[in-house]
Amino acid sequence: MSDPQLSPPKEGATAAATAAAKSTSRRPSLLLIVGGLVTFVVVALALGLGLGLGLTHRGGSSASSLLPPASSSSPLPGSGAAPNASLEDWRLDPSHYVLDMAWDINAPPTTRHYDFVITEGRGWPDGVVRDMLFINGKFPGPLIEANMGDRLVINVTNKLTANATTIHWHGLYQNGTNWFDGTTGITQCGIPPGQSLVYNFTLEQFGTYWYHSHYSTQYLDGILGPLIIHAPAEADARKLYDSDRVVLIQDWYHDVSQVNLETYLAPDNENTEPIPDNGLINGIGYFNCSSYDADSGYTCYDNSTYSVLSLEPNTRTRLRFINTGAFTEFDVSVDNHTLSVIEADATLVKPVTVHRFPIHVAQRYSVVVETNQSTSTNYWLRGAMITSCFTGNNPVLDTTTKAVISYSGNSTVVPSEDASVDWTDAIPIHCIDLDASTLVPTIPDPPPAATKMWRLDFSFGIGAYQLDRAKFNGTSWSVLDNTTTLIQAVDGLAAGQAQGSSSSSSSSSASKWAVDGPVSAFGSNQFVVGLSANGSIDVVDILLYSLDEGSHPFHLHGHTFWILQTGAGPFNWTAYQTTLYPSGGAASPLTANALRRDTFTLQPYSWTLLRFVADNAGLWAFHCHIAWHLEAGLMMQFLSRPDVLARTAVPDDVRGLCTAAGGK
Repeated sequence: MSDPQLSPPKEGATAAATAAAKSTSRRPSLLLIVGGLVTFVVVALALGLGLGLGLTHRGGSSASSLLPPASSSSPLPGSGAAPNASLEDWRLDPSHYVLDMAWDINAPPTTRHYDFVITEGRGWPDGVVRDMLFINGKFPGPLIEANMGDRLVINVTNKLTANATTIHWHGLYQNGTNWFDGTTGITQCGIPPGQSLVYNFTLEQFGTYWYHSHYSTQYLDGILGPLIIHAPAEADARKLYDSDRVVLIQDWYHDVSQVNLETYLAPDNENTEPIPDNGLINGIGYFNCSSYDADSGYTCYDNSTYSVLSLEPNTRTRLRFINTGAFTEFDVSVDNHTLSVIEADATLVKPVTVHRFPIHVAQRYSVVVETNQSTSTNYWLRGAMITSCFTGNNPVLDTTTKAVISYSGNSTVVPSEDASVDWTDAIPIHCIDLDASTLVPTIPDPPPAATKMWRLDFSFGIGAYQLDRAKFNGTSWSVLDNTTTLIQAVDGLAAGQAQGSSSSSSSSSASKWAVDGPVSAFGSNQFVVGLSANGSIDVVDILLYSLDEGSHPFHLHGHTFWILQTGAGPFNWTAYQTTLYPSGGAASPLTANALRRDTFTLQPYSWTLLRFVADNAGLWAFHCHIAWHLEAGLMMQFLSRPDVLARTAVPDDVRGLCTAAGGK
């Protein structure tokens, strides 16, 4: 067993919140406004143009034609006849996210083939035109649906002009196929333009998952979609609902992610994460074009609208929410309807009734909503952004992202303010998770006793070249060039094994990689902790300390973890050693019903105690899923089961990506 590091958490913040991350509204002088309006009117009259809904606007038009009407008899914005009234060819029809309840959850395993072609183009999910990335020409990406035990074979072809890409299958174990985890610089190099990679793996889990690019901030530009896995074990849960559908919710930016990233990582720019411009639900959002000044540089179509979920009256629907955004935690509710939470990150839980639930980046919750209200109106589905977690303001941002729940068959009517009423429960002032102690797994799986513990501290601070970087135990991650930590470890372990079989000096080479603890062989920008290094399986406790003033959704690749304890201030080492480590485990009332998930939110200046079983051979990322923080270096890795990796062969097509042009 490893001795825990007994040093107390540091006091104070690494930085104070300062200026707003982004202000996209540029205010021209009154003279310029008047001059611009006069010029526009003159040109319009000369050309005989009308000011209809299909007109392309630079920065906006008449506010009265853009704001959503309050009357229940008024149509949704953009629902009238206009050039863009029909579904644009790049937009995925939201009906593709409605699951078939006749799906056979008991079907024998099969192989399911998909082709993903990654392209670039222009789209306007909320009316504001911007460069985007597409899967098979669509945004969001297609639904992948399968059964536990099925094999997925997904051919990903990169047709981007200049950038590489990857696909990460968020939450999947990838046991025995670590190289298909899709994590740039860790399990694979990027797929270069003009090339393909076939991801080929077997599904060992069931529940709500998603996939996204894990190449820089690329998924924020459109490479993402849902992944739903069924199993016989969900039979009892299916009795709770009559229909089933996916709901993607995300923050949205009107500039491509690399523009925002370069601004965020610029010198002398501390603690200024880009603030989103809007939010989307299933790839659709409403935006008031008049929010932009005429010289904003944005083209905005004024017929944007809301996503509509058409539900049958007097039925129960499972809504599988996935936060596919960059930065924002949402507090989700449906006017006039209570929600019953039945799943958290693919763990089925005993139903918990709520008015609202928080969902941070990369998390998933399933809730059941019963359509037992009046059919005379539609209802708002609201995703209230937890703006207290932002470090600034964005004047164009409507902080409540909305969709329409309709079970009257009328999908063109804005909910009435009198009939569709938001809950009065207060929105949280911090970005937090649903209380893990209230989410009791329906399938008991108490954690085994711990055999090892590691304390991980993270913080942000200005370093070399005045750059604001994140650090895990003093190390700021950056992506490797033309190799991966997996390839380095496999090759190093194999070389050491060969040396050991032919030399009495044994494994001086292998000992650099088969380490119980921090592995220094990877270089100064890779903080890697070795686990299960001696042939036995470690049960690992992570004491994660935040030395930062913001909340962070942390995700562990290749595993689920049990959430054992959370708190602020000093950690009680005496109670931990006597109650949880190593004599606790399944017998401890603190852990018997602990929630398992793969993404959780750590609050400012707080700690969380997690436990996982390090039985999955590979290099596994552990990182904050706020896209800006990950690119600032907030990631470390676990090297698990070096005895297995020493006998592992990384496939040639995966290796070949690192030697191809652009293979980073």
